Amino acid sequence: MAEEQQHEVKRSLQTRHLSMIALGGSIGTGLFVASGSAISTAGPGGALLAYVGIGIMVYFLMTSLGEMATYLPVSGSFSTYSTRFVDPALGFAMGWNYWFNWAITLAVDISTAAIVMQFWLPHIPGWIFSLIALVLIFTINALSVRSFGETEYWLSLIKVITVLIFIAVGVLTIFGIMGSSATDLSNFTYKKAPFVGGIPTILSVFVVAGFSFQGTELIGITAGESATPEKSIPAAIKQVFWRILLFYILAIFIIAAIIPYTSKDLLGSSATDIAISPFTLVFKKAGLAAAASVMNAVILTSVLSAANSGMYASTRMLYSLSKQGYAPKTFGRVNGRGIPIMALLGTTVIGLLTFLSSMFGDRIYIFLVSASGLTGFIAWLGIAISHLRFRQAFVKQGHELSELRYHAKLFPFGPLFAFFLCVIVIVGQDLHSFATLDWQAIGVTYMSIPLFIVLFFYYKIRYHTKLIPLDEVDLTKHHFDD
Repeated sequence: MAEEQQHEVKRSLQTRHLSMIALGGSIGTGLFVASGSAISTAGPGGALLAYVGIGIMVYFLMTSLGEMATYLPVSGSFSTYSTRFVDPALGFAMGWNYWFNWAITLAVDISTAAIVMQFWLPHIPGWIFSLIALVLIFTINALSVRSFGETEYWLSLIKVITVLIFIAVGVLTIFGIMGSSATDLSNFTYKKAPFVGGIPTILSVFVVAGFSFQGTELIGITAGESATPEKSIPAAIKQVFWRILLFYILAIFIIAAIIPYTSKDLLGSSATDIAISPFTLVFKKAGLAAAASVMNAVILTSVLSAANSGMYASTRMLYSLSKQGYAPKTFGRVNGRGIPIMALLGTTVIGLLTFLSSMFGDRIYIFLVSASGLTGFIAWLGIAISHLRFRQAFVKQGHELSELRYHAKLFPFGPLFAFFLCVIVIVGQDLHSFATLDWQAIGVTYMSIPLFIVLFFYYKIRYHTKLIPLDEVDLTKHHFDD
């Protein structure tokens, strides 16, 4: 019965859900707030270069994931691919790494929701808002896959409409149709612009841009519950690429054109400082008085959207880990509505405990958040490696590329480019600390790397796994979730 229900669930997510989920996953506080600090750090040219570079890399990763997901649509996505195409130890480490990342991100998001709500209701304790947000997100995910998809669709749509309005208002402000006077493009040559601080600062902004784009890989997680993955995934990838480049590049161009990189307001841009979001600053410059309150509402939907996606992704990853024998069997149980309910409860408990640690022990909370810092980039590395191995094994075993429903673009350049750029971004995460030999800062920044290595070698040593020979890679299309 559970398997029958689960089979029904897999027909729940449509193309419009997938494209909006992948798009919504990448449009959040990284664009609405952190983009300001990127411009102030590397100047308008440096910020644009970083976002274009990461955008292109993410596109290649998406096509790699798309090729594998249309061939083998599974809920565990890249953890399952790492297991089958590379080494079970890599699949184990990738799965737990990604689950940990989203479980901690869930806690960060519900904490941020409280901060955003206190913009309007400063006298109500923040934990009340966080608890309401957690119960809301849990309920949405517990009802059905369709309720998750629909909620994410509409939350993402709000963000997309906001960006479109912002672009329109920004263009009108640049030409002086709105606001007091035209700014033209003078800020691109103001003082040290367009490039400020050289390669090291641009590299540091690559990290900011990378965090902004994380979430696009959710399309691989949702593939296992797509109605027609061979059609919906390629369509979603194609749409998302153009939308991301359009929204991110145009939005950052407009911010840089209207607000000089030397503005002190941009320096203050952080995920919790809503009043000086670059979007708020541009709307105010255009003469829209209620900008701060409107953007606060949009950022609230953005945070809830991220929490919703995080709950879904971590639940499906824990479920997949159980199915592969990497986690207790109880997390593989599916209820009558096709929801992996025990995995959902397990993830919710970890999210709640992490949130509580922020109230009772800041050190534990900061440690957990720091430990999850680079896990998204590690997941991207795993996707690139898995795709290289998948394609090599596919050809080695005598298959024709025409058998694939979707072909990744510019193979093998795409995954190799993504792999090397991810390594550069991970290493360049905090070069300043290496220069000053600040070992505490280095430990906090790069903590997720030794955690991943420990997971990998724990499994490898315990079960004596080896790199799977190409001619032994399992390319059969039986479903892991069945």
